[in-house]
Amino acid sequence: MRRLVFLMPLIVIVALVGTLAWPILEGRDPRQLPSVLLDKPIPAFELPGLMSGGPGLASAVFTGPDRLGKPALLNVFASWCAPCRLEIPRLAGLAAEGVAVYGLAYKDDPAATLGFLEQLGNPYHRIGVDRDGRVAIDFGVYGVPETYVIDAEGRIRHRHVGEITDQVARETLVPLLESLTR
Repeated sequence: MRRLVFLMPLIVIVALVGTLAWPILEGRDPRQLPSVLLDKPIPAFELPGLMSGGPGLASAVFTGPDRLGKPALLNVFASWCAPCRLEIPRLAGLAAEGVAVYGLAYKDDPAATLGFLEQLGNPYHRIGVDRDGRVAIDFGVYGVPETYVIDAEGRIRHRHVGEITDQVARETLVPLLESLTR
């Protein structure tokens, strides 16, 4: 009986570690969070812009009669997010190559967002301010940064969780955007 009392915590710990480690040992990437919105139209939304009275961001940009007609990126970011700061140059590079990059400022103060963009540069064609995070919830945002590839018809084709690195841009985003442009 004493032996069982001694072994029970050890058995529980081993079982817990095994359960938590199983997805990693199986080869699954914990950064890959599937989205139920893949291949579905983006959620309807309308957000104010950074400047009072300035242009905001709405789902109509991607789905309405005046839609882009080409694939675009929707980047969810915040001024307080360290990885968001690191990915700004890559987003600027994609924008310079003709990719339509839109921003969704997540749970951020507009003044802080403006300071962030003044310091690092603004790669976004338009920015919507989602102060309470409701639009981000509709997208299923897990955290920032997150980036969505939206096709010419306004459907979400890819979700990237985390910073856009050179490798992610080169191996995932650019090929996908090119395939959606054909």
